[in-house]
Amino acid sequence: MPRSLPGRLGSRLRKIPRRLTYAASGVLLALGAPLGLAILWLASVAQPSAQALRSEIAEDLGTFLYVTASTMVVFFAFGHVLGRQADTLVELSRTDPLTRLRNQRAFEERLAEEVARAGRYGGPLSLLIADVDGLKAVNDGGGHQAGNLALRAVADAMRMDARQTDLAARIGGDEFALLAPNTVTSEAVALGDRIRRVVAEEGRAGVTLSIGVATLGAEPSDAEALLHSADAALYEAKHRGRNQVVAFASA
Repeated sequence: MPRSLPGRLGSRLRKIPRRLTYAASGVLLALGAPLGLAILWLASVAQPSAQALRSEIAEDLGTFLYVTASTMVVFFAFGHVLGRQADTLVELSRTDPLTRLRNQRAFEERLAEEVARAGRYGGPLSLLIADVDGLKAVNDGGGHQAGNLALRAVADAMRMDARQTDLAARIGGDEFALLAPNTVTSEAVALGDRIRRVVAEEGRAGVTLSIGVATLGAEPSDAEALLHSADAALYEAKHRGRNQVVAFASA
């Protein structure tokens, strides 16, 4: 079901950096007092009893304007600093600390958005689910530090090949996902194979990748079905011997 206008508007507003929204809110707060005085100024025209206020402001208009401007600057700067801190916290909450890719929470949010967008406009949406082959052996042989290095190498390979519109994420201990909007199955398979070759040929990771690919609009009809289909294709890649890319095919 399409989201309502308030829902879409709220989603767009949440994407605006807080360093901007907080700063703008600070300016609006700073304008409260001078706007109130300006209203009283206008009211004094019709109310002779308020003439004293009008005269007081007029006598020291420069100070009034200076206080107004300086307060706005201070509130803007304060809001900007607070907003930057809030942006940093949001970024940390959506980022996997080991690989610096997006985490499962950020992936699920983006998946829901892209499925809704594909449903509205009819474009293809491909999902690649990658599982790291041989990570346990790397951990057993070199310890968890070696395993972490292998995971970072996989993340680097995904980051290198992902386009600006794609989303690469770590969604499990040894499982990664790549969401590719406006990408048909053949293009997604080629993308997955490039990533797989980088990981396998570099050798420094000591691991390989099995990758499952599914595309919305072919057989999967929603986010849950897309995930299930990509997982099924990944299982088939594992079953065929690992270190390969398999596209989902309905029975």
